[in-house]
Amino acid sequence: MSEPVLRLAGVTRTFRTGDGLLEVLRRVDLAVAPGEIVALVAPSGAGKSTLLHIAGLLEHADAGLIEVGGKEASALGDTARTELRRSTIGFVYQFHHLLPEFTARENVAMPQVIAGVSKREAGQRAETLLGTLGLSARLNHRPARLSGGEQQRVAIARALANAPRLLLADEPTGNLDMATADVVFGELLSLVRDRRVAALIATHNPDLAARMDRTLTLRDGHVVEGRA
Repeated sequence: MSEPVLRLAGVTRTFRTGDGLLEVLRRVDLAVAPGEIVALVAPSGAGKSTLLHIAGLLEHADAGLIEVGGKEASALGDTARTELRRSTIGFVYQFHHLLPEFTARENVAMPQVIAGVSKREAGQRAETLLGTLGLSARLNHRPARLSGGEQQRVAIARALANAPRLLLADEPTGNLDMATADVVFGELLSLVRDRRVAALIATHNPDLAARMDRTLTLRDGHVVEGRA
């Protein structure tokens, strides 16, 4: 069996509030293998965004092991965490967060250029990815001229532009109407499967969760297999 691309073991995260300490994550264990697409289901406010931020090295855990791409990241400094995140992880959020002054092609090329890819190669990769998502005719359109579904397709292409081994997505179609969400999510699954990317995708939608390989539920700080 392949080594997991993402592994969390005993991960704990506590926040101090006006009422005392709030333990959001309690010794969370999970693993995602190459090519595996895992749904993360959680009630609102249960801590799924915190879990994704910790898995994506955007936030520190109070305790536990975080392993990404075979590298133990828990004790890495900020520079090393940034480099590992940039080279290994792609992110898709509920809102696309595209840069409004840049075209679709430029939004997808930019993270590649930041990672050291030449502008020409980055542009070619962007065109290929956007073409795969049916946006060949929209390459030079800025986000304001794109529909919601098209904007989210650009965000998906941007997340996969640097060929990450791990994709983390937080309600990636939650801001779209049902019909558009169904199509865009299908395209996301197809791209992830074709590239054998490990994916952890948070969703409230049971129909979308059912299309993934398995489901994890986060409740009361604990992650359990299946729907609780």
